[in-house]
Amino acid sequence: MEILLFNTRNELIRVSLKHVVLFEADGNYTHIYFAKGQKATLLYSLANIERLLDEKLKGKLQPFIRIGKKYIVNSACIFQINTLKQKLILTNFDTSRLFTLSVSKEALKNLKDLYTQK
Repeated sequence: MEILLFNTRNELIRVSLKHVVLFEADGNYTHIYFAKGQKATLLYSLANIERLLDEKLKGKLQPFIRIGKKYIVNSACIFQINTLKQKLILTNFDTSRLFTLSVSKEALKNLKDLYTQK
């Protein structure tokens, strides 16, 4: 999988997309959560991250899915979609670590429909 480089005046962050479970918006910042529990915070909006992913993965199978205004998740990490409890549970299946997200019922319904239409 591809690598994204985030170069700022003070640091360079190298992100291997195969290890990313999700991106989470926090105002003008985005938190990146990795499968083994690491977390990085970037001064990039989620919209900028989405644009960078589209550019980097152009013409390739896009593994990342935007869910609502707050998240971009790695579709390979989706474990459970629970519309009633409004929860999305992610894991990379190689570790016992679970990521539980609170997501709107509508966004989860749309995600579930995406998988059941295949």
